[in-house]
Amino acid sequence: MTPEAQLRVEAPRRAGSQHGAAVSPRRVAESPLEEAIARSVDWFLSSQKQEGYWWGELEADTTLESDYILYLHILGELQSEKTEKLAKYIRDRQLPDGGWNIFYGGPSELNATVKAWVALRLAGDSASAPHLQRAKQRIHQLGGLESTNSYVRFYLAMVDAIDWSYVPAIPPELMLLPEWFPVNLFEMSSWTRGIVIPLAIVYAHKPGWRLPEGVTVDELLTSPGARPHSLAWDRRVVSWKNFFVALDRAIKLYDSSPWKPFRKISLGRARKWMLERLERSEGLGTIYPAMMNSIFALFAECGDTNDPLLARETGFLARYEIEDEDAETLRVQPCISPLWDTAIAMVSLEEAGLDPAHPALLSAARWLVQNQILGPGDWQVKNKKAAPGGWAFEFRNDFYPDVDDTAFVLMALGRVADPEPAKLRASIRRGLAWLLSMQNADGGWGAFDHENNLQFLNNVPFADHNAMLDPSTADVTARALECLGQMGWDAKHSVVDRARKFLLKDQCADGSWFGRWGVNYIYGTSGVLRALEAAGPNSHSQPACERAATWLRSVQNTDGGFGESILSYYDEKLKAKAKSTASQTAWALIGLLAVASPDDPAVGRAVSWLLAHQNDDGTWDEAEFTGTGFPQVFYLKYHLYRNSFPLYALARYDNLRKEKRRFIGVQVSAQEIEHANGYWG
Repeated sequence: MTPEAQLRVEAPRRAGSQHGAAVSPRRVAESPLEEAIARSVDWFLSSQKQEGYWWGELEADTTLESDYILYLHILGELQSEKTEKLAKYIRDRQLPDGGWNIFYGGPSELNATVKAWVALRLAGDSASAPHLQRAKQRIHQLGGLESTNSYVRFYLAMVDAIDWSYVPAIPPELMLLPEWFPVNLFEMSSWTRGIVIPLAIVYAHKPGWRLPEGVTVDELLTSPGARPHSLAWDRRVVSWKNFFVALDRAIKLYDSSPWKPFRKISLGRARKWMLERLERSEGLGTIYPAMMNSIFALFAECGDTNDPLLARETGFLARYEIEDEDAETLRVQPCISPLWDTAIAMVSLEEAGLDPAHPALLSAARWLVQNQILGPGDWQVKNKKAAPGGWAFEFRNDFYPDVDDTAFVLMALGRVADPEPAKLRASIRRGLAWLLSMQNADGGWGAFDHENNLQFLNNVPFADHNAMLDPSTADVTARALECLGQMGWDAKHSVVDRARKFLLKDQCADGSWFGRWGVNYIYGTSGVLRALEAAGPNSHSQPACERAATWLRSVQNTDGGFGESILSYYDEKLKAKAKSTASQTAWALIGLLAVASPDDPAVGRAVSWLLAHQNDDGTWDEAEFTGTGFPQVFYLKYHLYRNSFPLYALARYDNLRKEKRRFIGVQVSAQEIEHANGYWG
């Protein structure tokens, strides 16, 4: 039985478009599949913003709300009404065992629990209150305060809750290390730089913003006086960890000396670095921890909340707040994702058959072109010959375009039929040249940086956020390769061939691929299969693709859907073993359709699951987190994933089943790039 025959649905009323153009008249739906696609298209058209973009909430764990309460305390705003709303949001998410988790359905996690405990104490909750007693007990069971990561301890040292000896040294003298030296700022990932450099300014000042009277964290230690694990010696005498622990102790000796000859110049460079990036962004890196840390750095230096720059930056951070009046809570986003959301929505709508010249697509395309980054950025330090031309994740983050966003934007723009194509083509050509310039020597792509892969730096004491580097990954490489395939690049071209070889080498033994930026092996496998399909036939790729498709079939749930828990980042045995979700079922379906026939039974069951779980308004529900920030440390829930990827998957299935040829769009050859003003290596 076909998926269409298994489900009958009613057509909902259509909402008007917010972007100004009327919703296109519906074609008559001949099946439940077509009706489901049409409902989803209508929902997207009605939810487009007036300026042309799409933007969904980006959700994370309670560490953000906990840090925000600490931030309000430091700025002298703890009595704000925001504090109780943040505290209620945190209290509402405490687990029965007393702890807090870092993803939906996950177990208690030490760092999140310590942060929540401190935040609720700041909010006025008594240490003897039952919920905090349970939290303290859970903290002890998880290893105590001494087992927390560097950044938890750094924040506690800032407020004199613990001694600075508990914190890895982050001296501003890092700014003096030359680019040719193996350990320098630009060998760290972009997000690490954004987090660490403001903290280096704070470390130099050691401001001592004290906790309120009676609030301490001593009771969270299991062994008072014990050295934090990240600062303890390795059992091996000779190891990179021991080298960096010894270096940390040497730096602290220097820092304790009254004579620090390099402190003034290094602080000046750190300040200059930070101010340059604040000038061309809406907050440092436009990511929550870097933004908050930059505010701490500014406040440590000026001590005045009325300072114009400090006020501007606190205003940017306040835009990440989301107030739920019904629940009387306040939550905070870790970042904002309008360019990413817009590109994915456009590609999904284009696959669904929306006219390439539809006003919604033209409006979105022009908005994307306006937001192309044409100025310098950190990526140029190790990629000096390339011209700018990428796109960022957020509204304005000029120093940090990224490969994943740029590739998706290019695919979206490439299928728009702009009535004035010259400007669009020039934008695509410049963006593609930048994308090509970011390919690493191993054939893959990282996210934000070029050749950022010195593994020994993972032993630096403040590298315990598990994202010190930005090396090539399968999912970002797949996106770039898919983009090149859509642009019509020959499968034999050296850039395509090197990317393909990287992906084949990176495949797991069972046929899957690891997902760095999405959860997890389903995400990685789907992306690679789609990329290899788009890149064109290759005899070496076919066996790998068949193994991957076999793996996907083997992990399909009995209900026809696919699901994977974040726990698969901790235990490979849990690969793709979880309740079915809309986004992960869509990813698996996209991957299967790159290899299998639309008549494949696994394909039909996945389609049926998506049809059966669509809401009347064209959306899908999904509580789970299926996005990844830092594996094993920080996870995300993209609120549009559950709608955009199912639309794309169902539309692609429909097109393949009917043997419909989608609009091909702009083709930009290697020769055109080679003769353009941009450079690529």
